[in-house]
Amino acid sequence: MLAERLKPGDEIRVIAPSRSMAIIKGEQLRIAQERLNQFGFTVTFGKNTEVHDEFFSSSIVERVEDFHEAFTDPNVKGILTVIGGYNANQLLKYIDFEIIKNNPKIFCGFSDITALQGAIYRKTGLITYSGPHFSSFGVKNGFEYTLESFINAVTNDAPYEIVPSSHWSDDPWYLDQEDRQFIEQDGYMVIQEGEAEGVLICGNLCTLNLLQGTEFMPSLKGSILFIEDDEESHPLTFDRDLQSLLHLPDAQCIQALLIGRFQKNSQVTEEALRKIIASKNELKRVPVIGNVNFGHVHPFATIPIGAKAQISAQGSDTEIWIDQK
Repeated sequence: MLAERLKPGDEIRVIAPSRSMAIIKGEQLRIAQERLNQFGFTVTFGKNTEVHDEFFSSSIVERVEDFHEAFTDPNVKGILTVIGGYNANQLLKYIDFEIIKNNPKIFCGFSDITALQGAIYRKTGLITYSGPHFSSFGVKNGFEYTLESFINAVTNDAPYEIVPSSHWSDDPWYLDQEDRQFIEQDGYMVIQEGEAEGVLICGNLCTLNLLQGTEFMPSLKGSILFIEDDEESHPLTFDRDLQSLLHLPDAQCIQALLIGRFQKNSQVTEEALRKIIASKNELKRVPVIGNVNFGHVHPFATIPIGAKAQISAQGSDTEIWIDQK
């Protein structure tokens, strides 16, 4: 199920189903709102987005209220999450998925929001978007790639390619918007060659694993699995989190694996990543591409969860095509 495409004049609702907007600097929020306004979008906010407790979040009741309100409001055409966190999965048993099914809308975020996106796809079939938070739009410099991919994903239904960005950055941009350090990127990393097509499933790996054994876990059958993790991950945790996913019965039907570039603090080097993948007999037959532009390293692409994709990895050449129809 594909939601209606966004167009100039549409209202985008910002909600905080994980951490509160209160933790974001005002200047970052100003840049984010102005950037979306420049594309003709009207930005509104859930009434509880700035509420916070000792866990820098708000209550389940308040977060679910804003979530339901965003989907039921007929004026709202798109929904952006403020930021990620640790507790979006608290909402799952309290969400009325019939509301979502009857009011399909663009829903975009990443990291902890993976729990909501996986559940939404499992329960309703609605394609959601692993892509920028509202706070991500507050990046002052080096945001062009992220913005172009978001617009390609949510404003039209033509196929688009997840091409490598020319540069990438892992610096704490939110601390100093003017002192940015970018590193040249020479394509993606082909770990195992091959071609495949399938349905895009996943997002943040450790968050997706929270859904295992629940009614909210999407099927991996026929999937192109795309996974990423943040700097709290390291080679040992990434290895066991991936292995846990591969133990699922339908993991034998995974068609390909895409891995987002890791943050430097994770210490998941290219050498370590190759060794981890080589140890997975479950992945011997499928193409695997690393250092893809999605996840916690900037810039990043917007990837529709539940859409079809075709990938090719030959030598150092890669193609990742997204088809939302």
